[in-house]
Amino acid sequence: MAFSLFRVAVPLCVVVLSVTVAILGYNQAMPPPLPAALGVCSLAGMALIWRDIGSKMKGESRTLSSLLGQYLAVKGVGWLGRRQRRKLEADTLNVKRVQEETLLRRLKKNEHTCYGRQYDFSSIRDSDDFRARHPITTYEHYRELIIRIAAGEEKVIIAEKPLSLAMTSGTSGASAMLLSTKDTNTEFFLQGVTVCLDAMQQAFPASDSLQRTTKFFYTPTFRQSEAGIPIGPNSSTPASSRHMLNLYTTPAPAFEVPSEKDTLYLHLLFALKDPSVGTLESNFASTVFYAFIALQERWQELVEDIERGKVSSALALEPEMRARLEALMKPDPERAAQLQTHFQDGFRGIAKRLWPHLHLVLAVDSGSNEIYGEMLRENYCQGIPFYSPFYAATEGLIGVNLWPQEANRRYLLCPRSMFCEFLPESSMEEEAPHTLLMEDVKEGHNYELIITNASGLFRYRIGDIVKVVGFHNQCPIVEFQYRRGQMLNVRGEKVSEVLFLGALKKAVAQWSGAQLVDYCCAESGILGDLIGASDPHYQVFIELKGVRNLTEKQRYKVRQFWQIRYL
Repeated sequence: MAFSLFRVAVPLCVVVLSVTVAILGYNQAMPPPLPAALGVCSLAGMALIWRDIGSKMKGESRTLSSLLGQYLAVKGVGWLGRRQRRKLEADTLNVKRVQEETLLRRLKKNEHTCYGRQYDFSSIRDSDDFRARHPITTYEHYRELIIRIAAGEEKVIIAEKPLSLAMTSGTSGASAMLLSTKDTNTEFFLQGVTVCLDAMQQAFPASDSLQRTTKFFYTPTFRQSEAGIPIGPNSSTPASSRHMLNLYTTPAPAFEVPSEKDTLYLHLLFALKDPSVGTLESNFASTVFYAFIALQERWQELVEDIERGKVSSALALEPEMRARLEALMKPDPERAAQLQTHFQDGFRGIAKRLWPHLHLVLAVDSGSNEIYGEMLRENYCQGIPFYSPFYAATEGLIGVNLWPQEANRRYLLCPRSMFCEFLPESSMEEEAPHTLLMEDVKEGHNYELIITNASGLFRYRIGDIVKVVGFHNQCPIVEFQYRRGQMLNVRGEKVSEVLFLGALKKAVAQWSGAQLVDYCCAESGILGDLIGASDPHYQVFIELKGVRNLTEKQRYKVRQFWQIRYL
């Protein structure tokens, strides 16, 4: 990688220096041979850069500005990634010191806020002091404070005005409204994105090529607080990636389409036009999975659009938007014929046939997305490696996956992103539990994460239970286990989603040819009168492929399996 940077930096320096001296020579009557010689060097430097670009190109139909922009972006982020990776490696050698620095920096920045004065941040000297003075908190501790911030009050919890009010997904309880700050976003990019891109390029060298990525993401609908602060999701969006949109197959105008369904169609349309796509990317594997479901349902319509160079009339587009998009299309009957052949051959392994140079699916496929990653690998994306880069939440970056090629998704905690405490699984129900720090945790044990972040959460229970599976130098490596609010518990058995999904997969295996597509499980008490009077039990809803009209014998076998498994 160092040689690659050298190969780019030297020609660029030669070009800049040569052009500069040539201009000065022209203006200041420099001896004629020198500007000429430097002009030759300039051309040679440009030739070396172009040769490097040419070696990384796949496919055609790219403008020079597009290629050069992507080339410089990849090199720039690559340099940052290597620099941040070195910092991370150094930090893992002394996590106690780094965690103390991270905590004290957070407290110092916010010591003059209402909250900082309430808990006397200015007098806290170390993590022991902090844990003795500040209680463990949940969202209710912050609810009224965030309402005050939304109304326009300043310096309530954090010193600066938040960029937005970020809504959590609410997967294991009511949705919460948290603060999103510049520091949170900067940390996510520097400590997360650049480090993971470095790990990705080391594990998958083909990802260093100048191929476009198809990224399935959408422009969310934001509302405004009383003070005009945007309220909405905190995940990756086209607006947050606006400087990188030229790296994607989907053209910028498509991200202005308000309908997610129509935007997904456009993602697929422009991806299918380009046979040299290198990466499929989304925040979550579930989004990629449902994109392939849509592709399977609408492939004939998409092929027809590519053949005619038009955008389907089924899309509810404004005339001006349709014209902008169709200006980027041109009839391509040859590509349409190729696509039709691929689709008619079936959808198992379709991704690699549509895009022969596809080398990676980049999406989180751990936790609740594990099932979607498995289905993609077994069906649409056979033979293509997956990389789950981050362990992150609305609260910020938690960990990075430095081992892209390993099947188990494990994440190195980022010691400069958050100050982390660990609540042993056996102590989660205690009123005043004692927490452990990074240097105290034990391999093989489960803990609930408690974090202090850059956006006004202090000793906050995010509800994630993780297992410490090892250490990188002194820093814990974790695997996500389950969300605290997702435990099934009708008879005191406390079944996590991991255990439930494992049992469900084995149960579905009882039916020959069945494939699990999706599932939902509810405790009977939640459904109330909908299911009538009965003893407490689980009501399981499953979506399957490959079987229809289950017999009573098949149903009985599965019920029996679950009873053996759990009761």
